[in-house]
Amino acid sequence: MKRTSRKTIPVHVTIPVRLLEDLDDTLSYKQSRSKVITTLIENHLKDNPKNNISLMTKTQIIGVLMYQTDPKSSEYLLLESLFQIFAK
Repeated sequence: MKRTSRKTIPVHVTIPVRLLEDLDDTLSYKQSRSKVITTLIENHLKDNPKNNISLMTKTQIIGVLMYQTDPKSSEYLLLESLFQIFAK
């Protein structure tokens, strides 16, 4: 088995039993639960919305779209309206 040069630390977390069972059901015998969880955390921390859009709130998604849109455009005005609606 290939060893990694990344320093790691054991962590204790509490999650629902069924969630852990569901995760384990997706893993093959050679896959590492720790590696999958590490990848999920890394994706959560990335700035790329494609990796974590399902974890974002509606206002966060609209904020990202506003940042990518010309403030003088009609699209921006529409996004701004949506942002105000979702922020309530």
